[in-house]
Amino acid sequence: MRYGVTVTKKIGGAVVRNRMKRRFRALLRELLPMQGIAGADHVLIGREGGIERDFGLLREELTSALVRAAAGKGDPPRRPARRGRSAAPRDERR
Repeated sequence: MRYGVTVTKKIGGAVVRNRMKRRFRALLRELLPMQGIAGADHVLIGREGGIERDFGLLREELTSALVRAAAGKGDPPRRPARRGRSAAPRDERR
């Protein structure tokens, strides 16, 4: 099974991002062999607060996410981010 981990610079510096990636990889090595979806690519995206979050809680959350994915349920929809700009295409803004 393949997996990918991404953490944006918004989270912090290189040390913080690498620490989060190491935590994610440890979880993936532990959980994917048992609960991963065969033939699927698994991608984890580091969000704010992931470094402070308890490792056991991260494990529970990843386990429930893998169970939902295996059942075909996926993540609940997210609200689109507001950018503070008009919705008009770039050409029409000028």
